[in-house]
Order: sequence, then C-alpha cells, then structure tokens
Amino acid sequence: MSINTDGLTKRYGDITALEDLNLKVEPGQIYGFLGPNGAGKSTTINLLLGFTSPTAGSATVFGLDAETESVEIRRRTGVLPDGYDLYDRLTAKRHVEFAVTCKNADDDPMAILERVGLEADAHRKVGDFSKGMRQRLMFGQALIGDPDLLILDEPTSGLDPQAIQDVREIVFEERDRGATVFFSSHILSQVETTCDAVGIVNEGRLVAQDSIDNLKQTVDTNPSVTVTLSRDSVTLDRDRIANVEGVTDVRIQGTQIVVGFNDKSAKTRIIAEIESQADVADVTFEEPSMEQLFDKYTTAEASS
Repeated sequence: MSINTDGLTKRYGDITALEDLNLKVEPGQIYGFLGPNGAGKSTTINLLLGFTSPTAGSATVFGLDAETESVEIRRRTGVLPDGYDLYDRLTAKRHVEFAVTCKNADDDPMAILERVGLEADAHRKVGDFSKGMRQRLMFGQALIGDPDLLILDEPTSGLDPQAIQDVREIVFEERDRGATVFFSSHILSQVETTCDAVGIVNEGRLVAQDSIDNLKQTVDTNPSVTVTLSRDSVTLDRDRIANVEGVTDVRIQGTQIVVGFNDKSAKTRIIAEIESQADVADVTFEEPSMEQLFDKYTTAEASS
C-alpha cells in the first residue's frame, strides 16, 4: 500500500481537524482527495509528510511510519503544495538547480523546464512570472528525482486549458512509470478525467472512498441513454424496451427515446433492442455528475 492511515486523528485543542481517517491508496494509483474548504485535506497531507504529529491513529507511506520515518518518506516524495514561496530574484533554471541539489538528484534542469513548458523562460527571473508559470515551475520541481509518490495540491490552479492538459498528461506518464499520485483539487471535472479512485472528506471525516464509477452508483439519479431515431413514423414496442434487464424507465418523445438504467452493462442491451425495432441516428449518454456525487457526501444532510 502506498498510503495507509488507520484511525488517523488530529485535534488542535477543542477543534478536531481530522477524525478516524482510514485511507487506502494503492501503488501506481491516481487518487483524488476531495472535500470542501476546511474539511481536513491539508491536515492530512501534513500528517502524511510528517510535518505534524497525529493526536491518535497512524499513517504509513510505502510502509514507513509518517511520524518516525518522515525524512525517508519526503526523500521519495515530490510535493506541489497549495501555498508556496519562490525567490523572485532567481531564475527558473536556478530554482530547479537548487531543488536538484537539495534532493541529491541528477536531473537535467533544462529537461525539467522543458517538460513543464518553461524552457524558453529558463533564464527569466521568477518575479516576472505569471501565476500559471509559477505553478508550472513548482510542478517541475515536484518531478525531480523520479519520486515514488507525487502529492499534488490544486496542481492546475492558475493554468490555462492547454497547460491543464499538459499537467494531466504528465500525471499519466508518472503513473505509467510506476509512481503513485495523490491529487487534491476543487475542480471536479479534472478529478473525474484524471483519477482512478477518490476519497471524500467532510468535516474531518472520510465519508466515501472508491472508484468514481462505483460512487456514482450511490447517487439517486440513474444514468440514462437518449436514442434519436432517423425518422418518426416508426411505432416502437415500449414494453420490449422496458423489459430489457437493468432498465428503470422509458420515455418516448417523438423521434427520441430516453431510457433510464441502473446497470452499466444495460447500455448495449438497450441500444440493441431499439436498433432491432428502428433505424438509429444518434445515441447520447447522461450519467450522474461529479457535482451531484460531491454534493451527496458533503451537504449538511450527508454529515448529519
């Protein structure tokens, strides 16, 4: 297990920042860590890196105790924090050179800058950088030394759409290399397109943990398929469609048939049944959104 926490709890006086957290992050997984502001995400990251000690419970990273073996954990981890400071008078290349030295790595600073799209700005002082350029520089520094674990806290903050796509591709490359990625973001669409599994924290507690597909099945809204026919003169047998295994409801509206279902495998059966009765012009799918999933586990009702 790359990350494993057992009853991890952190209190500050009368305030409980994290309570009884049990995370399971598999090696080579891109794990999305979600929650509202103040839910305990930053506290969790600080505990995993040994920057603070738990009140109760434990955390291990690569089987190493986060409280007593934190130096070795940090040596094997690349971190892009949500808040950071850079030296405005130093160039981008000098920042990377310094980070390479601190990590006792042998990376080529220019290769790192090229990977994050900053090779043309290598000799510019960081004080002249935009927020997005600073973010890419910090991301590049997290990649130094081929870390076994990447902890990325809001990694796409301040980035334009192309840079966001570049970050996603690098994350996939790191996973394919064998690294584990712990990915915290408020941008749910990016989590959905990037992560293999997610954990959701709310008010200091882990309220959900699974693959996105499995968690979506817990949302009350069923997925649906909308089939558009090539012509409207066909009389469909609604009962045959309704009797397809996994179908929950059928609505026929002119040339469109909207079919709800509660089993992902039902999609192909639904389309096959409709195609057996009429010519199909178009097919679209609608599934519970990440926003619906997030709301389900983080609203006041979910916490009560």
